[in-house]
Amino acid sequence: MSRLSNPFRIVFMGTPDFAVSALRTLVEAGQNVVLVLTQPDRPKGRGYALQPSPVRSYALEQGIKTETPATLRCADSLDMIRQARPDLIVVAAYGKILPKEVLELPPLGCVNLHASLLPAWRGAAPIQRAVLNGDEKGGITVMQMDEGLDTGDILLIKEVPIGKDMTSGEYHDELAKAASAALKDYLLLAEAGTIVRNPQEGESSYAAKIEKEEGFVSFRETALQTHNRIRGCDPSPGAYAFLAGKRIKLFSSHLTEEGKTEKPAGRPGQILGHGPDGLRVACETGYVSVGHLQPEGKGRLDAASFFNGLSNKQPGENGWVFNE
Repeated sequence: MSRLSNPFRIVFMGTPDFAVSALRTLVEAGQNVVLVLTQPDRPKGRGYALQPSPVRSYALEQGIKTETPATLRCADSLDMIRQARPDLIVVAAYGKILPKEVLELPPLGCVNLHASLLPAWRGAAPIQRAVLNGDEKGGITVMQMDEGLDTGDILLIKEVPIGKDMTSGEYHDELAKAASAALKDYLLLAEAGTIVRNPQEGESSYAAKIEKEEGFVSFRETALQTHNRIRGCDPSPGAYAFLAGKRIKLFSSHLTEEGKTEKPAGRPGQILGHGPDGLRVACETGYVSVGHLQPEGKGRLDAASFFNGLSNKQPGENGWVFNE
């Protein structure tokens, strides 16, 4: 993107990797990012040492003033933003609610790069919910923020197809690219003064935070539902099942048309063998192929290596069956 002739004074709010690409876009476009707000440092790793968020790390590398307020609902936080004199506040996966006083502060308001085609998947986990639901497309909405939960007017959208085997992690990476492109387009429209606000229309859905328990794969769903659960929980919170009392992480699910409709030869969770697509496992209806598995306390294995390892052990009376 060519640099704008009249850069805006921008306060940026974001926290995870997803938001870094948006902040980088602003920097590379020559925008005047006067302040970055991000979540406080969190303990990570075996030593639980405090680690900055990805956005904080990038902002510090760029020499941008960075703050980590615990809340925006206090006079100190409002004064800090007011003193930055922003024309615009850009928000991308910040993780905090913006109070009315902040929303009304900049002349151009606050815009959010939301990872869904609003009003679909308002809330905390739009990326994973779209994949878990089996959506065939999603995208980025640049939204004018208001006091509601992702209810503001739509300024522009960028659609992103969701491949039938795409994981949440892969979809996340495509959305990050789309967010960058959408932000560039928004800046050009804002400079030209040609922003058009469109109210959200259609049925809304809520993307609740993904809990660890949702990664449990019972195989007592249809093959399609099982497939979507495995890829929707990859990489977080992680799909898993139990085999011979051991927790096994599941990755790289694949579903053929045959697998969707064929009546499985075994009971739900029973290992039927392996092939080029992975370890074939029966579901309530149909079967899925799991490409990679990770036994508890060990490294990730391809399906053939995992299956060969089972040959050295004694299966149960029903053969090798997950969750029995």
